[in-house]
Amino acid sequence: MARASARHILVATKEACEALKTKIEAGEDFAVCARENSTCPSGRDGGNLGEFGPGQMVKEFDTVVFSGEVGKVLGPVQTQFGYHLIEVTKRTA
Repeated sequence: MARASARHILVATKEACEALKTKIEAGEDFAVCARENSTCPSGRDGGNLGEFGPGQMVKEFDTVVFSGEVGKVLGPVQTQFGYHLIEVTKRTA
């Protein structure tokens, strides 16, 4: 069964999400941005969500985690919670 590890940053607006993505792509540390900006409790841990399987996260999030490129910052991804930047840190088939 497929498994993935990921970290994310959750913010309220698409604009805020895009601004953070630009900063990270310019060299800012993902974990620092998560601690300073994420509204999810995981932000305190640099956005780390640990390991999980398909169907454990909301559909939009799940789709990106199990199809997106590993190691790349993906998003903005809109869910019922807001806008996410997602980095898949590991995935197994």
